[in-house]
Amino acid sequence: MEITWTIIGALLILGGIVGSVAPLLPGPPLSYLGFLVVQLRNDPPFTMKFMLIWAGVVIVVSILEYVIPVYGTKKFGGSKYGLWGCTIGLFAGIFFGPWGIILAPFLGAFIGEMIANNQSDQALKAALGSFLGFLFSTLLKLVVSVVMAWYFVIGIWF
Repeated sequence: MEITWTIIGALLILGGIVGSVAPLLPGPPLSYLGFLVVQLRNDPPFTMKFMLIWAGVVIVVSILEYVIPVYGTKKFGGSKYGLWGCTIGLFAGIFFGPWGIILAPFLGAFIGEMIANNQSDQALKAALGSFLGFLFSTLLKLVVSVVMAWYFVIGIWF
């Protein structure tokens, strides 16, 4: 049963890394689930303190995932239309591969701002803010999931 928990945990960790850049999967929570599954082994690799700290990190990152793009949009003078456009573009971009995931949120935010009757230069500025917020939140999720994968490997083999 030990190997089963380890394999399931490893798959969840890998799913968390993928989920950090794929918008439909919750990256860090999935990685944390990998931590929880591996704790079912006869000799759990992590302490309760370690698990609680990472639970807190995952909760904070999950909240920031939604706050950072809003902040970026607002900081660059955007409206809720730009934010909605960015979100819709994010989901539409899934169907166009990696470039779609990168470019579609920017285009969505720009179109959203244009719908809000903003001038094209203001729409471009707000789209850039929304896009930068999205990129930063994605990078944050990816870093957290990769660090969790590192701790997973260390916890299992050492």
